[in-house]
Amino acid sequence: MLILFRHSSAWAAPLRPKSFGNRCQKLVFKSSRLHLSPKADVKNLISYVVTKTRAINGTYHRFLGHHFPRFYALYTVFMKGIQMLWADGKKARRIKANMWKHNVKFHQLSYREMEHLRQFRRDATKCLFIGIISIPPFTNYLVFLLMYLFPRQLLVKHFWTPKQQIDFLDIYHSLRKQSHSEIITHLERASALVSDERLRWHLKDLCTKVQNGAHPTAHDILALRECFSTWPLGLNQLQALHMRALSRAMLLTPYLPPALLRWRLKSHTTVIHQLDRALAKLGVGQLTAQEVKSACYLRGLNSTHIADDRCRTWLGEWLQISCSLKEAELSLLLHNVVLLSTNYLETRR
Repeated sequence: MLILFRHSSAWAAPLRPKSFGNRCQKLVFKSSRLHLSPKADVKNLISYVVTKTRAINGTYHRFLGHHFPRFYALYTVFMKGIQMLWADGKKARRIKANMWKHNVKFHQLSYREMEHLRQFRRDATKCLFIGIISIPPFTNYLVFLLMYLFPRQLLVKHFWTPKQQIDFLDIYHSLRKQSHSEIITHLERASALVSDERLRWHLKDLCTKVQNGAHPTAHDILALRECFSTWPLGLNQLQALHMRALSRAMLLTPYLPPALLRWRLKSHTTVIHQLDRALAKLGVGQLTAQEVKSACYLRGLNSTHIADDRCRTWLGEWLQISCSLKEAELSLLLHNVVLLSTNYLETRR
């Protein structure tokens, strides 16, 4: 028995490492089959997840469009608005980074870069207000309701439907147009204080023409540049009521102290003057139809219902006046929002 036990143990001893080696070889073979190309497996997994996500998203969109068409329209506008606002923010960040890197000032930028920064600042200010009022607990639900009920006041144009964009621009223009007659009245009263008799008569005559429905030429307006550089129509000499009316015409809040009103009007007019110089360098012919309409609307003309060629003609007249003015004469550019746009033909298509 002892001999048999020894023989059996002698046979078993060399078999153990062999069987263990076979098992290891099988495990290595299986693992090599499972992890033959890990990068390809990860790419396939990502592709599968992306494909499935797109399919689920498409099914969800079709479900909303079929069962809740009105909500789906609002949802689509909202999602596109977020994408456009995010893209605008990234572009503005790139422009600011290039300004810091190359030590470039705002007025040294190209026209499109200047206009993009100007518009994004206004949009960001409006979004910041929404963010602030959403901070208190549970007010975000109320904010969503308010945004739905008052999209013109609380949302930027990225979140407006195409019909809302036209309607809201018409409303904004009607609001600023209400102050036109008041501004002309202020100009008439100030004309009596002009010391130069020739300029006094010319200013009264221009106000009369505008009140009677005539459209003044660039030559008629530029002839008054001296009146708007000193008292009583210079930017530093305007009265509070006059500045409030001009603020409404520029779609700026008039409910500020006179010092802040004057500062805002100055900064706003200076930015427009810088934009005009950059636009004159670029050329009106280089702008798209939408860019022309946006430029005209910013300068006081309701361009939503005016043909493209007329918008370009009007913008050319504006640039002729603006590029002829010095910094001390920017009050005339501010009043030009009323003088040049009040009686311009607004023929609906």
